[in-house]
Amino acid sequence: MIASLPRIVIEPAVRNALLEDLGLAGDITSTAVIPAEHRSRLALVGRKHGVIAGLDAAELAFQLTDPAVSLVRHIPDGSTVAPGETIATIEGPSRALLTGERTALNFLGHLSGIATVTAGIVTAIAGSKASVVCTRKTTPGLRALEKYAVRAGGGMNHRFALHDAVLIKDNHVAIAGGVAEAIRRARAGVGHMVKIEVEVDTLDQLREALKIGIDAVLLDNMTPIALRQAVDLVAGRAITEASGNINPTTAAEIAASGVDLLSIGWITHSAQVLDIGLDHL
Repeated sequence: MIASLPRIVIEPAVRNALLEDLGLAGDITSTAVIPAEHRSRLALVGRKHGVIAGLDAAELAFQLTDPAVSLVRHIPDGSTVAPGETIATIEGPSRALLTGERTALNFLGHLSGIATVTAGIVTAIAGSKASVVCTRKTTPGLRALEKYAVRAGGGMNHRFALHDAVLIKDNHVAIAGGVAEAIRRARAGVGHMVKIEVEVDTLDQLREALKIGIDAVLLDNMTPIALRQAVDLVAGRAITEASGNINPTTAAEIAASGVDLLSIGWITHSAQVLDIGLDHL
């Protein structure tokens, strides 16, 4: 079972989403139509096959609207849902349920979509040694949640931000005057606990990086043949990460090159929302 994120990490995003939806006057429709004392019981139901992620955010969307709302989970995050299957049941004041509905579904559908496409890639490369990792190509303000969804889908996380690892990209290399010089500067500028990775476009750049020593190499937009050559050159001396043009069609061939990681930005920035509904019981 995937470990939940702390509430303090989730709450700012959910709170901001609710504030955006409530505006200056609140839910004027529910206030006008639904008696304050009315209570309802609803069910979160999958409309399509997928992998669930984001139940904590969905629950918080209701409970921030009214703490009297209770949510009972029938399947946890990281589980597969079938069309028509009940994910959770929710009970509480009807106004609160209707007010929190869209925010809850937005988080749950978006994060479940990320988990679903991640799981698809993980399945596609089963049998290889490669793991799926996400990138920093995330929705502003939602990085922790989106990277959590990747984990729920069976993937792994790349660095979370600019501060937690060094990744020397092509523009760093160009400005520094070469791969080796960029690595030297990075090594002199960070502590012993910080890993250093460098992006290379050619096998010559890879040789330069390996000569000076490096923790990981990002093999950018290389063909499967070039990736296999790169893996042979590295020979276990660094973690190998393939990046560029990796999708469900190409993932298996790229993973078969022997790389350690498949770095895929679109699993967070372009995943289709998983269709989940909220039905009255």
